[in-house]
Amino acid sequence: MNTFDTYETAWCPGCGNFNILKCLKQALEELGKDPYEVLMVAGIGQAAKTPQYISANSFCGLHGRSLPAAIAAKIANEKLTVVVDTGDGDSYGEGGNHFIHNIRRNVDITHFVHDNQIYGLTKGQASPTTAVGQVTAVQTEGNINSPFNPVLMAIASGAGFVARAFSGDPEHLVTIMKQAISYEGYAIVDILQPCVSFNKVNTFAYYKSRVYQLEKEYDFSNKMLAFEKAMEFDSKIPIGVLYQEAKPNFHQKNAVLSIGEPLLDKKVDLDAVQELMKEFI
Repeated sequence: MNTFDTYETAWCPGCGNFNILKCLKQALEELGKDPYEVLMVAGIGQAAKTPQYISANSFCGLHGRSLPAAIAAKIANEKLTVVVDTGDGDSYGEGGNHFIHNIRRNVDITHFVHDNQIYGLTKGQASPTTAVGQVTAVQTEGNINSPFNPVLMAIASGAGFVARAFSGDPEHLVTIMKQAISYEGYAIVDILQPCVSFNKVNTFAYYKSRVYQLEKEYDFSNKMLAFEKAMEFDSKIPIGVLYQEAKPNFHQKNAVLSIGEPLLDKKVDLDAVQELMKEFI
């Protein structure tokens, strides 16, 4: 029985995270996953509490350090379905360097970023994706920094699966989640997720008047077209798979890991390890 339980949360009433959690549960169940097969990983933040609210294996680490833990777990046990659920501050701010370099490695994990364009846990200061001029509790004269475009960065850096979704369109979100989890490589989904308490600009109404699903005829293998769609973030915001291509993942490229036996099942020659350690004494 592949049922995932969800638990009472500490999120504000009306938070966009509720739909993301509900859609994640549905996506995993529809893919036939069992809780023991799934590892949920996060850093710090409201979105990063997601692993605590669903009955899968979970690991919550330091702020911005969700990806290293997720990558290590997948490299050690490739049988795991590894899903990172965390926020825009955690992923693109503190964790920005890890975000870029896992694209290069292409470890087979799924990265769902709850992008509310604000730091929601720490009372509403500007995050890496906050618009220029937006007034916050900290930036009282308006944010002066240019917003980071995560999907544009991901495509330009060579990610094989890049998508944008909206927590206010759950049916579409489930579809995107299932595609991302099924992709054999690093998949990044930037999920527009209103923060009802601290972001009074990027509300559900704001997004509902702007987002539109990419047409069925849209060619997600066209990288130049994907760049155009990634930069479309004003009066209209496209959601869907912006770019996808098949490419060798980290396990397939690595001579040791490509053999097929999970790293955790490989026997360790302790005598050889002891001999190596003597060199450092």
